[in-house]
Amino acid sequence: MRNILQQSSDHDDARRTQSDKATLIVQSLVALVLVFGLAFHWAPVGLIGLMVIVLLTALNGITEEHRIGHAFEEALPFTALLVVFFAIVAVIHDQHLFTPVIAWVLTLDEAVQPGMFFLANGLLSAISDNVFVATVYINEISEALKAGDITRAQFDKLVIAINTGTNLPSVATPNGQAAFLFLLTSALAPLIRLSYMRMVFMALPYTVVLTVAGLAGVVYMI
Repeated sequence: MRNILQQSSDHDDARRTQSDKATLIVQSLVALVLVFGLAFHWAPVGLIGLMVIVLLTALNGITEEHRIGHAFEEALPFTALLVVFFAIVAVIHDQHLFTPVIAWVLTLDEAVQPGMFFLANGLLSAISDNVFVATVYINEISEALKAGDITRAQFDKLVIAINTGTNLPSVATPNGQAAFLFLLTSALAPLIRLSYMRMVFMALPYTVVLTVAGLAGVVYMI
């Protein structure tokens, strides 16, 4: 994989002009704007994204629509999968399919609840998408808090457990991590012979370590 990437980088470096270098500088500066914009919440995420597109196209002198369109082709398969995930999670949320699991966990002892939420969210995130699962679960326990079924202190603990549970064990599959899924659906995947099961196999050590460490942290530290 490294050799292929190095050859591609060397090839691009040999053909790079002063205009190309200026473009890279602009992209680097806009990347910093993006990071600080998100870190300090300058505006809603969507507006920051639009700002990045406007800055990049304007400062690089791109004024033709067909040139802008090529930038979105790489992300089309990934976007299609996100739409599917949105539809699935919308149905799950509308039908309250997670409610029985949440209701059962809330009947357990308060000391056990964070660990159980961690495991349940990790499993669901690995076969779906971590962000969407976290959104549904946090909305459900928020309703439980409003109904008086749990205390605010317990709510805070469960939110931490849900957040860690949807981010750590979910590295088991590309479904659970947007970065993995984007790489798998990119044009780079066939070049480096990256398949779905290959990525699962490569992520297995990280899955085991992160799951065990995360579960121990949830159980013993919150």
